[in-house]
Amino acid sequence: MWVIIGFFIIISFSVFLNIYLKIKDKNLLETVTKSYRGTKSEKRLVLRLLKYGIPAEDIFHDLYLEKSNNNYSQIDLVIITNVGIIVFEVKDYSGWLFGKGNQDKWTQVLAYGREKYRFYNPIKQNNGHITALKKQLEQFDNVPFYSVIVFYGDCEFKDISFIPQGTFLTYSERVLDVMNTIINKNVPVNYSNKLEVIRILKEAVNNGENKNVQKKHIENIKDMLGKERIFE
Repeated sequence: MWVIIGFFIIISFSVFLNIYLKIKDKNLLETVTKSYRGTKSEKRLVLRLLKYGIPAEDIFHDLYLEKSNNNYSQIDLVIITNVGIIVFEVKDYSGWLFGKGNQDKWTQVLAYGREKYRFYNPIKQNNGHITALKKQLEQFDNVPFYSVIVFYGDCEFKDISFIPQGTFLTYSERVLDVMNTIINKNVPVNYSNKLEVIRILKEAVNNGENKNVQKKHIENIKDMLGKERIFE
């Protein structure tokens, strides 16, 4: 009988501990973002960066940056560090991944080669986000930017090459190794007006709460893909 009671005590403790940790993580996450913003993987990354020691006020999630053509560039995650600004692109992929930094399209291979899919080069995609961000402030001309593409899911880099300087590709479990490399191997930068940088990034985050902005961004993507202009 005591064995059964002990077993239920252990199970109950495990359940309550799990609930407590989930609530604790939710509260920590909400110091940066809302639970309904972005993907599950993006929010896992936010939590990891918070636990790594990045202050909540320096992390900006799910940004919608207005561009000069009245379109919006959606950025998964941006953080401000003492060595510059890190822009993250979060991907969820399985299978084998093939691609080069200077190609427009990469290839995903599934089912041991029986299925192949093409997707836009995430390096170029994130470089586009950085370009859009740099146009927001003159001081960004003097601030280093780093591009980090984080892959979640059961994927494997098979033949990835020609990665530009300042760009990093990583599996999710090694993202902190990338952070250590960037922060420890680069010199501190002087922001001429950090409050202005924060203002721009906060505005981009707030744009994501606007349903019209979200709708316009989706329409822009559909128009860029142009699937409705394909007649088969």
